[in-house]
Amino acid sequence: MARRPSARQAKLKERKAVLAEELKPVRAGLSGGQFKPLTDEDADSIIETAYKILEEVGFADATDHCIEMCLAVGAEYGDDGRLRFPRQVIFETLGKCQRKLTLHGQDPRHDLNLSGSRVHFSTAGAAVMVVDPLSGEYRESTNQDLYDMARIANRCEHLHMFQRTCVARDIPDNREMDINTTYSCIMGTSKHIGCAWTDSSHLAECFEMLHLVAGGEEAWRARPFMSISCCHVVPPMKFTEDALNCLKLAVEGGMPVLLLSAGQSGATAPACLAGAVAEAWAECLGGLAYINAIKPGAPAILGTWPFVSDLRTGAMSGGSPEQALLSAACAQIGNLFDLPTGTACGMTDSKLPDYQAGAERAYTLNCAATSGANIVYESAGMYASLLGTCPESLLLDNDTLGAVMRITRGIEVNEKTLSLSDIKDICFGNKGHYLASAQTLEVMQTEYLYPEFGDRLSPDDWNDAQQPDPVRAAIQKARKVLINDYPDHVSDEIDCKIRECFPIKLSREAIGRGP
Repeated sequence: MARRPSARQAKLKERKAVLAEELKPVRAGLSGGQFKPLTDEDADSIIETAYKILEEVGFADATDHCIEMCLAVGAEYGDDGRLRFPRQVIFETLGKCQRKLTLHGQDPRHDLNLSGSRVHFSTAGAAVMVVDPLSGEYRESTNQDLYDMARIANRCEHLHMFQRTCVARDIPDNREMDINTTYSCIMGTSKHIGCAWTDSSHLAECFEMLHLVAGGEEAWRARPFMSISCCHVVPPMKFTEDALNCLKLAVEGGMPVLLLSAGQSGATAPACLAGAVAEAWAECLGGLAYINAIKPGAPAILGTWPFVSDLRTGAMSGGSPEQALLSAACAQIGNLFDLPTGTACGMTDSKLPDYQAGAERAYTLNCAATSGANIVYESAGMYASLLGTCPESLLLDNDTLGAVMRITRGIEVNEKTLSLSDIKDICFGNKGHYLASAQTLEVMQTEYLYPEFGDRLSPDDWNDAQQPDPVRAAIQKARKVLINDYPDHVSDEIDCKIRECFPIKLSREAIGRGP
């Protein structure tokens, strides 16, 4: 006779089943805001300084369109060629801008709610090199690398969107590079995508591709699944023409805009951290005023990304504790404004997935997430102060992101979780431990998060297992993904139409579609 499954086997099978989203120990959009590096008075002082920068300093190099649109809503253009924003203009902007923003994925399961202090993690970057995590050798990044990283990120549960990680250095023509960057991201992941374009004419062409994938312009406008990462300013306080032209076209085309201010403290932003935060917010609020002058309520993310200089050398230091504080302070102010806010943390100055990389990534990410940044960009895969990227690291960093999100979730306190009845049962029943208690078994998947690559073996078991190495395990996992996993959310029919219209460099074989 066949044996009936034991209760233990049934429990094991149940624990291996995929949990419903609401039961998972972590998920996209958990609320942060617990960590506040600024007092309320400090935050008010920084906001007041940002207003003064906008009123008294203003922006150089505004385009004619920017000047015209902003003057129409009350901005002032001085004889010195600077565009200034009286605080009343900013107040009116804050009254009409979009706050509860949703970033759509190609797959609705990946839609991101950016309201309040909900936290999400994203890749980002424009790395020009890719590093081999074993040999330590760096080489120029390619279009294939970008597509492959999108595919890997598509499999990482705690990476909630994919922004371009590297530059296709094997495509020298800027137009073709922008088109192929857009294509590689679209085909590699069904999550929301962030991209950048070097020229507005390239973006205009790519809108045609986006409309094809979405099923028409109307469908695209209803669910825009790609946002533009737009460095609308060159700090300190200078607009940039090419980026403003792209911003204008994106707003008119229904594309969410990441308004990106990336000053570097001690170089293009004040060396004092408070001043760097004030400048970043002034630059992003000025961009927000322009966007809402074009179209009130246009979707925008305030991308306050102040970076850090190592003042001994002037080089960027993405893994510094000051980077963590800057990003957390920017997020705290974003929560006060109740605006969709993104910042950059998780970068490392290390060249490889090593101790330094893990430490720098963990402590910077933890500050940004627990402060309540809606999107933490650059959160995975970036090395050498953003010069390099490592595809396999996306898998390793996914563990770190999950752990940081678990910290962000915090501890739930209620009658059930206080466990008094469980304590009485164990103590009065002389059971001695909680390992077999019903509550322990119930919460072992919903309360606790387990790493995929992190090692928790005892020293003896670790030796018996031939000293498993997380980096080598991630390399093996990445190989399996790249051999077996070719996303198919874009149909063959649409892919062929795109290839008829655009100079796509990846072959059909390269995306797993055959000849």
